[in-house]
Amino acid sequence: MKLNTGLVLIGVGAILAGALLLGAYNAASAPLPEGFPEPTPDGAIAIKQYPAYRAATVQVTGRLADAPSQGFSPLFNHISRNDISMTAPVETRYPPTTLQADASTEGQTAVSFLYRSLDIVPQEIAQDVQVEDIPPMTVVSLGMRGGYSYDNYINGIAQLQAWLVEHPEYVVAGPPRRFFYDGPFVPDFLKRNDIQIPVEQR
Repeated sequence: MKLNTGLVLIGVGAILAGALLLGAYNAASAPLPEGFPEPTPDGAIAIKQYPAYRAATVQVTGRLADAPSQGFSPLFNHISRNDISMTAPVETRYPPTTLQADASTEGQTAVSFLYRSLDIVPQEIAQDVQVEDIPPMTVVSLGMRGGYSYDNYINGIAQLQAWLVEHPEYVVAGPPRRFFYDGPFVPDFLKRNDIQIPVEQR
């Protein structure tokens, strides 16, 4: 009887833990900008169309692995001062050189918070923040579930390049980027990100 009771308690605990993780996962996920497609499923590669969007951007120079965290604070200050709601994803645009096998691990990276709508106009813009309108684009996108390490980015780029070799009808049309969809309170194994290369048809 005690054994059965213990198993029931373990089962209930597992269900509650799962519910808490799912709650944290959903609560930490901000809405997408208007017209954005949903995140790419884990492990899938797809051609995706993105509408024009407005972004607040900072340029970060140094270790590419550190760029997303270094860019976060000035961007968060920007949306806080202007009372702009947080959206997901946070975007990082890496140098085109990261498409090369022997690429340097240092360079300049653009880190952006995306506005929910093109109609949003900030009243106060700090000197290190640039507000820019990004035109519509087509990308090949790899969905990944897991931690946001730079090694995962490099591995994702290799998978996308292999896909491009198999689909010569598409050519690279811009610098690679990464979308981070979930905040720091989401466990690593639940975090979603898309690794993308802008493309166009030959």
